[in-house]
Amino acid sequence: MASAPNPGPSAATTVLASVAALGIWRLLAVAAPHLAALALMYETETDFGSRLSFALAWGILNFFWITLLRRPALSGALSLTLVVVLVLLSRLKHDVVQMTANFIDLMMIDRDTVAFLFTIFPNLRWSVISAGLVTLPLMYALWWLDPFRIRRLPALACKLACLAALVAYSLSHPEEAWRGYYDDGYLSKFFRSAVTAVSDFAQYGFMESAASTDERLNMPLVDSCHPAGRRPNIIMIHDESSFDIRAAQGVKVPQGYGGHFKSWDGRQRTFLAESNGGPSWFTEYNVLAGLSSRSFGRFAYFVTRIASNRVERGLPLALRRCGYDTLSLYPAHGGFMGARSFQMTTGIERFLDSKDLGAKDVEPDSFFYDKALQLIGQQPPNKPLFTFIYLGANHFPWETRFRPDLLPNWRAPGNAPSIDEYLRRQAMSAEQYKAFVAGLKKSFPGEPFLIVRYGDHQPEFAPHLLEPGLDEGAIGKKLDVYDPRLYATYYAIDAVNFEPVRSAAVMDTIDGPYLPLVIQEAAGIPLDPSFAEQKEIMLRCKGIFYGCKDGAEARRLNRLLIDAGMIRGL
Repeated sequence: MASAPNPGPSAATTVLASVAALGIWRLLAVAAPHLAALALMYETETDFGSRLSFALAWGILNFFWITLLRRPALSGALSLTLVVVLVLLSRLKHDVVQMTANFIDLMMIDRDTVAFLFTIFPNLRWSVISAGLVTLPLMYALWWLDPFRIRRLPALACKLACLAALVAYSLSHPEEAWRGYYDDGYLSKFFRSAVTAVSDFAQYGFMESAASTDERLNMPLVDSCHPAGRRPNIIMIHDESSFDIRAAQGVKVPQGYGGHFKSWDGRQRTFLAESNGGPSWFTEYNVLAGLSSRSFGRFAYFVTRIASNRVERGLPLALRRCGYDTLSLYPAHGGFMGARSFQMTTGIERFLDSKDLGAKDVEPDSFFYDKALQLIGQQPPNKPLFTFIYLGANHFPWETRFRPDLLPNWRAPGNAPSIDEYLRRQAMSAEQYKAFVAGLKKSFPGEPFLIVRYGDHQPEFAPHLLEPGLDEGAIGKKLDVYDPRLYATYYAIDAVNFEPVRSAAVMDTIDGPYLPLVIQEAAGIPLDPSFAEQKEIMLRCKGIFYGCKDGAEARRLNRLLIDAGMIRGL
């Protein structure tokens, strides 16, 4: 009998043989990044929409690299590296300012930002170099191990399909702004914010403004300001994270608490900030430019960097036209959020940051007050000076005791430790401010001073005190609609050898952008045409700026300033 014919290997056998020929390590090189991304998705994304966005974003990244390199293993590794870096940076940002990273962070990266990061984190440079030394050989190994080659046109088609699906989903289900306060969804929020940011920029650019107006502002002349009487030296004090904590129920305060918030006339006034918990630069923009950060919409987080060399309008410029010199004392690195460039754009002639001042880490308020007294003493006679003192001692965290050698007789009222530490720092601020005023009276007898203080925003724990029982999402929604309860701080006006001018603009409650107007009115400084127009808005809207007429008044003023050449390129 003849033997049975050999039918040859089966299809299953052929596949197994092919797999064996490729080698397990080469297959793992292709599969491992995708498995890691899948685990990361379930760890960081919380619902169907965010996971769908994550999957589409992952597809965009992978097919982008495949279109360039044709190698799926290397493409997956590069994509995973980018996602991990994004997660780490997003968590870092959330720890600092309680918001996760978004696409606008990428849009705003510039040379100053990189230089600032390397200055603040000196070890970061070596971390980047070390990561590069490890990553480059690994990427070369993946290039060599990868057994597959994918055609570029199909990969490009898949990338465009994922992109189209992500854009469609993001436009039909836009991400609520308050979700940025959640410490999750890093990749999905980043890619969905790219869709909304590009859409917003296409509609109105960086800043909202009215389409057109028949009105015109006259450009103020350099020598057009002639105030009646003697001009006071003006000091504006940025009181970090300070507000009247008695607005929250059940908080115990020390005896005599609250006097620091009162003005020379005994009245306590309310300042409505445009930020809560961290971004002091929102208020910095308000009180120097006299405009609203809310006009920048989703770009507001970068308002000072965007406004640099573009918004040439503000309190320092108005005072310089009236013969003032202008000086700023800044407690951090001048490159932070473009502070130096922005402040000089608004008219600050001499900007001194922490390095210029010789500050070591976080300094108490008295450090900056003493420096201010020295610099004021160098001012030529009969030449008024505007000084912006930016304090930082009351910045978080409040879990650690700041300068325990100061205020040694302090007794905690009996709240949570962080609340008591916050109250201790407020007491330090009040005591050191009194010493500063006494120093002005002693060092400059007969010299007139107008002093205006304001709380730049509430501390990050305030929403939980003011709205107990609400979770992060509910508080985020209240912040998103600008609930005034979560944005109210204080502003106070004091004077030395000077009687502040009483004006209808010195209201009991004002929005932050009106403070430059209040200062000029209280000092008796004639208003330039732009501030005169803003005063009319203030009186019509009873101290509300961006919120008046659903933003129409702010957009109209922005258009007038654009047409007058004070705002460019926005």
